[in-house]
Amino acid sequence: MGTEQQISLKQLRAFAAVYRFRRLAAAAEHLSVTQSAVSVLLRQLESSLGVRLFDRTTRFLEPTRAADEAIALAERVLGDVRTFGDGMQALRLRQRGRVEVAVTPAVGMAVMPGAVRRFRAEYPDIQIVLDDCAPEQFLARVLSGKVEFGIGTPEQADPGIALDTLVEDTLCVVCASDHPLAARRRVRWTALDGMDVIAIRGGYGVRRQVDAMAAQLGVSWRVVNEAAFLTSALWMTASGLGVSILPGALVATAPYPNLVIRPLVSPTVTRAISVVSQRGRSLSPAAQGFVTVLRDDLLGRGVAHPTGDG
Repeated sequence: MGTEQQISLKQLRAFAAVYRFRRLAAAAEHLSVTQSAVSVLLRQLESSLGVRLFDRTTRFLEPTRAADEAIALAERVLGDVRTFGDGMQALRLRQRGRVEVAVTPAVGMAVMPGAVRRFRAEYPDIQIVLDDCAPEQFLARVLSGKVEFGIGTPEQADPGIALDTLVEDTLCVVCASDHPLAARRRVRWTALDGMDVIAIRGGYGVRRQVDAMAAQLGVSWRVVNEAAFLTSALWMTASGLGVSILPGALVATAPYPNLVIRPLVSPTVTRAISVVSQRGRSLSPAAQGFVTVLRDDLLGRGVAHPTGDG
């Protein structure tokens, strides 16, 4: 067994205290232990090092030349341990850290602004890094470890991820206020038969949901425009080019006063927005804090689950 494996922090603390006070009683009081405990720790340290650290007189313990050379190294080790402990405590108390989160532009616009403001106000020393990416890039960001977690809806299932539902979103019809469907409180899927529709580009998760439901119900519409991003679909819809079928929570904050959002019914189709992380990996204290603030913010707006799925 090497010397470094025999030396303990307790021994180094006892050595540093005795070197400072020169008396066992004062060192023991400083360390909140008994004099005999300090004496045992010193003997153990001297035995491990193979050198005498103190000469014992009738009243004091006088440091040897070896002790004079060792004290700086011992205090450096103890200082590093204190720095390490303080750093871990700061992380635990969210006094420092970094939150790296992937989010698609649509989800970011819909659910993040209020949470980011509240989190920055509560934890000003934690850096938030938002990796806004296209939907097809979202899952890869999480699985690769480029971000600690994501907020969104994975486009496909993967055994490597864990999901904690934040919002159970509902597909809605979005249309301009002068469109005939705007007068309805709810819209049946069958009412979209023959309509001009602005669709999200093929291959995206919401498009697959919409197309599958239309096929199941035998509804046929005309896709007059396709958009890669929800923001594009919204301005096209606001311009009166057609209706769009989108998750309600993602369009509730759309900056177009003439847009009307109506729930699609018969049937109602839901789509979860979740905290997406690598399965088996714990979130850092900073990330846990951000998720808590995000959930509280969404609860305050009446759109989140009271508790996560775990």
